[in-house]
Amino acid sequence: MNTGFIEKLIARLDRLNPRQVETLVDRLVRERGFLENVFQSLEEGVLILDPDGSVTFLNRAACGFFGLHEEESVGQPLDGLVRGLDWPSLAGPGRQSVNRDLEVFYPENRFLNFYLSPLVEDVDGQEELLGYVMLVRDITQSRRETEETIESEKLNALTLLAAGVAHEIGNPLNSLGIHLQLLERKISDLPAADRSNLDEHLTTAQNEIKRLDSLLKEFLHAIRPATPIRKTSNLNQVIEDTLSLLAPEMEERNVAVHLNLDENLPNLLLDGDQIKQAFFNLLKNAYQALPGSGGEIHIESTSNEFEIVVSVRDNGSGISPDLMGSLFEPFRSGRKSGTGLGLLIVRRIVREHNGEIKFESEEGKGTSVHIYLPLIEKCVRLIEDSTPRTKSIIEV
Repeated sequence: MNTGFIEKLIARLDRLNPRQVETLVDRLVRERGFLENVFQSLEEGVLILDPDGSVTFLNRAACGFFGLHEEESVGQPLDGLVRGLDWPSLAGPGRQSVNRDLEVFYPENRFLNFYLSPLVEDVDGQEELLGYVMLVRDITQSRRETEETIESEKLNALTLLAAGVAHEIGNPLNSLGIHLQLLERKISDLPAADRSNLDEHLTTAQNEIKRLDSLLKEFLHAIRPATPIRKTSNLNQVIEDTLSLLAPEMEERNVAVHLNLDENLPNLLLDGDQIKQAFFNLLKNAYQALPGSGGEIHIESTSNEFEIVVSVRDNGSGISPDLMGSLFEPFRSGRKSGTGLGLLIVRRIVREHNGEIKFESEEGKGTSVHIYLPLIEKCVRLIEDSTPRTKSIIEV
């Protein structure tokens, strides 16, 4: 509605009879109702603010983005409703438009972009500030797609690096291994007194080659995991099989393992060997984070109608805040001898099974890892609309 209509209305009020005033008021109400219906139908959030930053109107989309209720929000300062927004710095002294991204955590974690623009009116040659309009749109999907693209580019680069590593390091390692075997045979023919020092050096060289070969295989597996060969399996059994592999080392470290496995856990279609590798890496990380001797690891399995959840919790050193954001980056590790590839392998395996992995950690108190594996494939099917199409009518 333009201001010219309102000005003409005010100028003519004293010349109108009651019937004409009623007609004009009815028109005002209908036009306002029409505009509100338009705003409410938008997917973008719309907020109208007074010059001090208090909300005078907000549509349903804005309420959904920020977890607000329209009745409770009107008349309240925006920075009081949305914590983290500083109204004085947003509005500024120059009445400039502002275009910013922000991350919200309630009612759900998402990324938003907002555009804030002042509403001004020319009054006798002077600009008078009437308020502000804020347009908000959800950019969560586009931001996630960008992050996935960046991650994909990183993995492509690592794949090329892996091919180079396999060629430049793998072949020389095989050659060294063969020559060390020949050298071992030559040394075995020497007198015992001459062999002692040579045997020690030979063993050291062989162990180092095995370590490099293991690192190379781990790196290649992280970058180029095999496609899962799925069979009906019981996840509890996979966990117990993994623990039996690690039992000697955990007993040597005096680690106490507490199991709380759901006996009624449903079977899953999964690659048992890959999932075992994932749990192997997780459990090894867990007991390596414990003190030199002792410590506890708690393993729990539960399920609901949608998924199976496996949690691994330790009371070790925890993960520092600066490492939490780079847990899955290769060659980033909290241990001096770590490669940073173990968790990358775990995430790739879990995602190959359409699952997710989440970490919770507090430095000095321990870490909890939660793996979510769906009971049903995460897919949707768009059902064809068989109902006849009708014109949509907005009543005002």
